[in-house]
Amino acid sequence: QVQLVESGGGLVQAGGSLRLSCAPSGRTFNRTPMAWFRQAPGKEREFVAAISTSGGSTKYVDSERGRFTISRDNAKNTVYLQMNSLKPEDTAVYYCAATRRGSGAYSSLDYYDSWGQGTQVTVSS
Repeated sequence: QVQLVESGGGLVQAGGSLRLSCAPSGRTFNRTPMAWFRQAPGKEREFVAAISTSGGSTKYVDSERGRFTISRDNAKNTVYLQMNSLKPEDTAVYYCAATRRGSGAYSSLDYYDSWGQGTQVTVSS
């Protein structure tokens, strides 16, 4: 499977913004549905946002709708997560994921079969 690499994490103050990026490291890659998940200490990995192969359809966890935006640049084969108005509770390791499965639930961990190693996002109060 294609290996994914995330970047763009860091330390920001509450109210600040970050843009995360995710790109495959393999030489060949077919565009697939992709998503962002996050995992905070002591918590389960949770769905954040998903995007269709073409980028024409996006989904968000209800709590983050309006603050976060997922997008993709197919020419660069890169997926982004723009995060605005960050809060301390957004602190987590953020992971990107891709799937080659024909169908599934976009918010389910089991739908995705390729994962990055994560990028740390820390939001201070």
